Amino acid sequence: MSSAADLRSGAEALAAPLPPLLASAEQLAASVALGQHGRRRAGIGDSFWQYRPSHQGDPGHRIDWRRSGKTDQTFVADKEWQIAQSVTLWVDRSAAMRHASSNRLPQKAERARLLALALASLMIRGGERVGLTGSTASGRGLPPRPGETQLTRLAQALTEEEAEDYGLPGHEGLPPHSRSVFLSDFLADPGPVEAAVTRAADQGIRGALLQVLDPEEQSFPFRGRTLFESGTGALRHETLKADALRQRYLDRLAERQDRLAALARLTGWLFTTHVTSEPAAPALLWLYTALDQRA
Repeated sequence: MSSAADLRSGAEALAAPLPPLLASAEQLAASVALGQHGRRRAGIGDSFWQYRPSHQGDPGHRIDWRRSGKTDQTFVADKEWQIAQSVTLWVDRSAAMRHASSNRLPQKAERARLLALALASLMIRGGERVGLTGSTASGRGLPPRPGETQLTRLAQALTEEEAEDYGLPGHEGLPPHSRSVFLSDFLADPGPVEAAVTRAADQGIRGALLQVLDPEEQSFPFRGRTLFESGTGALRHETLKADALRQRYLDRLAERQDRLAALARLTGWLFTTHVTSEPAAPALLWLYTALDQRA
């Protein structure tokens, strides 16, 4: 059994990233004007929309005991306005996202977490419910909820890292007819992303794809002998003439971005690319506006 000292040390280590991340996210969110969201939209009423299994943290008064009495599971009756207010985030936390070409730049994962949490802060200030869907590998997520406590939960979940080289979006916890945001470098096999977004669109979910890249992934500045290695070291490729690969790489990157843009057009989502050497505020404003347009 862990000693009290070990428990305290572990808790402090776990909580250490939260205050800086929350403070940075709140500061970034403050740079974007708060718009009108959620229940204040015209035409959104209180009519029943769907039953869903209850989650830890759902208040007792929201449980529909008549529906729950028919099974061994408890259910919550979500209302139309609650669904319309829900925003679910997927943030790629794989090893590939822990890349930064310079110690003067943030890792892609750091920038994605910052943008996701700042967006969540804006949404929650506007009275919306924000949640997190896990990857297909981890399956971890948070159901959409309102309030400042949820912002702390999101910050805690976003500090967790995943062991896989590349992240694959999950689809758990995406309420039909809600909104969603996927943040990733999208450099892995695009098939799972296309499947997840298509499935979400079939459920009436609209949203945005934000590709987060390091500057060297955008420009491929390598020359001569170069060793390319994945985040986990599982994939390696060494070449003596890296500059000879530049045009092929740039062509494939452009092809990937065109494919993501086409996916967005087909499903009613929006797509753009953000490079970590650029300021974070314009990317946050783009996300905020994209969700507003999808309402």
